[in-house]
Amino acid sequence: MVESDRELSSMAQALWDNDVNRLQPGKDYRISLQGKAGEMAVLNDDNDGAGYPLFTFVDENIFKKETFLAFISLLDNYVSATGEPEIVTPEEEAENHKFLDSLVQTPTMKIAHKYLVEKKLSPENETDFKKQLYTIWFELYARKGASRPDSSGFEHVFVGETRRGRTVIGFHNWIQLYLQEKLGHIDYKGYSVNANSPQPDENKHIMALQFSWKEGFKPKGSIFIGVSPEFEFALYTLCFLSSPSERVKVQFSLYDVEIVCVHHNQKHIGTTYPMLIRYQNLRH
Repeated sequence: MVESDRELSSMAQALWDNDVNRLQPGKDYRISLQGKAGEMAVLNDDNDGAGYPLFTFVDENIFKKETFLAFISLLDNYVSATGEPEIVTPEEEAENHKFLDSLVQTPTMKIAHKYLVEKKLSPENETDFKKQLYTIWFELYARKGASRPDSSGFEHVFVGETRRGRTVIGFHNWIQLYLQEKLGHIDYKGYSVNANSPQPDENKHIMALQFSWKEGFKPKGSIFIGVSPEFEFALYTLCFLSSPSERVKVQFSLYDVEIVCVHHNQKHIGTTYPMLIRYQNLRH
């Protein structure tokens, strides 16, 4: 492991250990993995490895917590189609700021901020730090093929987008997945594994899956399950600002993970998500 990855691993472990709002598998939520998804890259009903939803239970009391509440209020602020310009209303901008206000008060974000200040990657002043987070996650930019700003890091990673109506891009968040599945907009097609990835485990917090959303199809998407919004924001922001590499290997808790973090114009997150390499049995 290269030195920076070792350092980021210890930071990821600190974020994990301090994620006080993380849900417990089997207690706060339950998922049903069912079958393995088909290998095909197009939507096809013969391809379905799962006859039932992924989530069988979520204790929705968690959604009353401040960061969850502020996060969920952002999910309906976007047009999913790429190429359609995003218009941010004053109310939506206020919701973005409210979410960041709640975020920077959490233990995980405080740990990330302290580290980034020490590394001279972020301003120490909290207001300036929130401005930096706003630029990275919420400032609009034009995705490939779009003439006007139609996307943001937040929309892509946490809400999901559709390309030409048929392909789902981004969409790497379990809360959005759960809420959309509950509304009947998600059809879970099964878990996704290849020769190099371990079988997913219903009691662990990372999985790759296949699903359709609205009219679009996601052949393979990888997500954390049950973690808090602040954990994901802290970890992804750390990787974005600390590593020039778009693939960062980190070890924490039970997981060897590669965090994919693609930069857009060096100022914004293009996409970011976890890819499980293997489970560790070393630490609990």
